[in-house]
Amino acid sequence: MSLSSTLSNALSGLTVASRKAELVSSNVANASTDGYGRRVMETTAASIGGRGAGVEIVGVSRIVDAQVLEDRRLAGADLAASQTNLTFWTNLELAIGDVESDYGLSGRLNSFETALVEAASRPDSDVRLQNVLDSATALSDALNFVSDEIQTRRSQADADIASQVDLLNSRLVQIADLNHSIRVAQGNGQDALALMDQRQTLVDDVSEIVPIRIVQGEQGDISLFTATGATLVSGGHTAEFGFAATGTIVPEMSVGSGALSGLSLNGEPIDSLGPHSLIAGGSLAALFEVRDITSVDAQSELDAVARNLIARFEGGIDPTLASGDAGLFTDSGAVLDPSLEAGLASRIAINDLVVPENGGDLWRLRSGLGATSPGDSGDSTLFQAYASALNDPQTADSGRFSTISRSFSGMLSEFGAYVSQNRVTAEDTTAFAASRHDTLQLAELAQGVDTDQELQNLLLIEQAYAANAKVVEIVDQMIESLMRI
Repeated sequence: MSLSSTLSNALSGLTVASRKAELVSSNVANASTDGYGRRVMETTAASIGGRGAGVEIVGVSRIVDAQVLEDRRLAGADLAASQTNLTFWTNLELAIGDVESDYGLSGRLNSFETALVEAASRPDSDVRLQNVLDSATALSDALNFVSDEIQTRRSQADADIASQVDLLNSRLVQIADLNHSIRVAQGNGQDALALMDQRQTLVDDVSEIVPIRIVQGEQGDISLFTATGATLVSGGHTAEFGFAATGTIVPEMSVGSGALSGLSLNGEPIDSLGPHSLIAGGSLAALFEVRDITSVDAQSELDAVARNLIARFEGGIDPTLASGDAGLFTDSGAVLDPSLEAGLASRIAINDLVVPENGGDLWRLRSGLGATSPGDSGDSTLFQAYASALNDPQTADSGRFSTISRSFSGMLSEFGAYVSQNRVTAEDTTAFAASRHDTLQLAELAQGVDTDQELQNLLLIEQAYAANAKVVEIVDQMIESLMRI
């Protein structure tokens, strides 16, 4: 081998070693960077001058396990959906309050029952009459509060849907733009790996909102489809989702009535609910489920509780009331109308006839809402009737309650159990989804940058660089010796 061939071989080795050192540096620096794919250099022996063999860089590859990445994304979509559901039930359970709390529904009912017993023992006491009024008001207010919390969750879900649709549309356009940039870069022989890292991060964002499938293109570009087959990105074309936020939502509002916005894809309405929906499986579908199913069902159960409470204090319990008169608990001051039950828990209120601030008389709690005079101040009959009404076994007239008869306290407990059970189920589902996601994420990281291995590679690169540098030094010395002859 000639000196020139030897020198060329060594110089090619120095070039490759220098480039490998740059890749190791990049890998280590981006070990924790989201979307970064580990770089690996591919080299081959190259004939130099028809004689010895040097080293030639074939290319730099981005190492990503496509199957693990896809599985991790699907797990991330499941986790986002289950967390959305868990958030709703957790907040609703907090609004209901703990059984032992004085400020929850059960605590308010206990206070009302206690006030009735105390008033029955001293019906002439205005203080005890006021306690009955205050505790009854607190109970109706508690039902209002829980109903408001459900509608707040619906409104928040509606706002989150709008935000996610905007983010989804933005990410799809950005992915399409990066597809174009990657095709151009690879067509010009340029490095497009950094663009692929950025695109992977954007695809991760999309995959949490809507589960996706990816089809790899021949020029480094990708096509995106939902898990149920809708095209999101293909070539230079992107899908566009449409949604209009509503703002404040009340129980009577629904998609069917036209009061709430549905979802559209490229201008065409699509079903946002159910396993066959084009967006099924991610956080966006979970938000629609919270807004249009979960919260509606919870409101229906709560309205059934409110209806039962109102009904217990209507009818023959107060002999001073005529047929069709509102009792102690009312629907915004009116008598109960079963056909207007939706949102009843948000409207339940105390009859103004017993509220002094609204022109009523406190003594009517003792003498009857329809009484014309205070009557006997020692008469506790109505208070005893009220207490009995709360404890009388009754079946629910609406909602999904069991058909067994129970007291109002039992009905309230059943509602609390319904919420708690759904919260526990959501917690279990979320825990499973989180465990699966974490496992797949660890598997993905195992395919990523191993800093220990990279540093070991760097030591080998340094040795190779030093060896080639030594060859160059020796060739230089030999050339100098020949020049002195």
